[in-house]
Amino acid sequence: MEKEGKREQMSLVVIGHVDSGKSTTTGHLIYKLGGIDQRTLEKLEERANQLNRSSFKFAFIMDDLKAEQERGITIDCTLRQFETEKRKYTIIDAPGHRDFIKNMITGTSQADAAVLVIAAKSGEFESGFSKEGSTKDHALLAFTMGIKQCVVAINKMDTIEYSQDRYDEIVENVQDHLIKVGFKKDAVKYVPISGFDGDNMMEKSDNLPWYKGPTMVEALDSFKVPKRPTGKPLRIPIQDVYSIGGIGTVPVGRVETGILNRGQNITFAPGNVTTECKSIEAHHSKLEEALPGENIGFNVRLTKSDIKKGCVAGDSKNDPPLECESFIAHCIIMNHPGEIKPGYKPVLDIHTAHVATEFTQLLSKRDKRSGKLIEENPKYLKNGDSGNVLFTPSKPLCVEEFSKYPPLGRFVIRDMKRTVAVGVIQEVTKKEASTKKKR
Repeated sequence: MEKEGKREQMSLVVIGHVDSGKSTTTGHLIYKLGGIDQRTLEKLEERANQLNRSSFKFAFIMDDLKAEQERGITIDCTLRQFETEKRKYTIIDAPGHRDFIKNMITGTSQADAAVLVIAAKSGEFESGFSKEGSTKDHALLAFTMGIKQCVVAINKMDTIEYSQDRYDEIVENVQDHLIKVGFKKDAVKYVPISGFDGDNMMEKSDNLPWYKGPTMVEALDSFKVPKRPTGKPLRIPIQDVYSIGGIGTVPVGRVETGILNRGQNITFAPGNVTTECKSIEAHHSKLEEALPGENIGFNVRLTKSDIKKGCVAGDSKNDPPLECESFIAHCIIMNHPGEIKPGYKPVLDIHTAHVATEFTQLLSKRDKRSGKLIEENPKYLKNGDSGNVLFTPSKPLCVEEFSKYPPLGRFVIRDMKRTVAVGVIQEVTKKEASTKKKR
């Protein structure tokens, strides 16, 4: 449990099809729960009006990159905090647009639970839920990246006159799909809301007298906080690296396992550089240590070119992370138009890394349900097949066995703007550490 009566912390990722109202819903929630003040909201409202986007005032709380405000879509993952009476949340607003799926996967890999936002408006739910839409893909990616709890926010209820029939129709469709993906029925809650007007976000809405379930905030507070693996060696996949004047190089990421202490010697892989952690910060507060589940920035004596997004930081004296030569993974083929043969090289998305990776050798084909061996060294794998595959990354990469470090051992394979396969790593062949540079 959290130490010294500290309030529970959870990271949420907000996912869903483009224009479902993710940023508006998230921004409204943050505003209502004291994440920003009235003056800041008024400034954002003024800017939204200047851009002829008056309906975007809450969205701009999350979309504070200028490019995002002008284009009206979320490009990168933005971190914000808000608090309920029960706990503190770090919220990761992830892009819904297909072009930015890499950022969405990175955001999802760093969250404890998800809010899936669905537009109830006529035609909008259907386009998000269709083959070309992102709703189904996002649900699958979230589950594959380790998210097991979800609130489905059925948004824009104000545009359909708060219709119970429409809500029931959407719940039925989405529930069937989430169960197919792997979510347990009781781990998902469905909440009708208006992200713009605020219906059913904080308190029950008179516009929804037929709805007897929790408000949005009550649904979030019903999530169970995952067990934090403090006893394992340290692993922090790096989400971004900043060079900050007067401070220096600051990698940013989420502590997945272990504890990071100020003054500790840490190693980054790939690259194999070791340095001291000079300071740790989370949401503008200095920390002496950072625990699993915390999104942090930490200052190191390295240059920005020494560390990249997708690197992994660990304790230099306790099972430090290493670059991998190759790895064997159990892989399920889900959405490929043809046959996958040795030599196929799609993009592998794992923790915060995105690297083209080769299917070097197909080792086995197995029954998807029972796991029973069907064939050794098959010539190809196709949709619906599963099996063990030897993978070789085309660029330096740090991964781990799923059994030891789950967040660094599950992956998604993407090609042709779709999720082709998902998998978990069983064995890793690591490169021997070369002479370490120390700063």
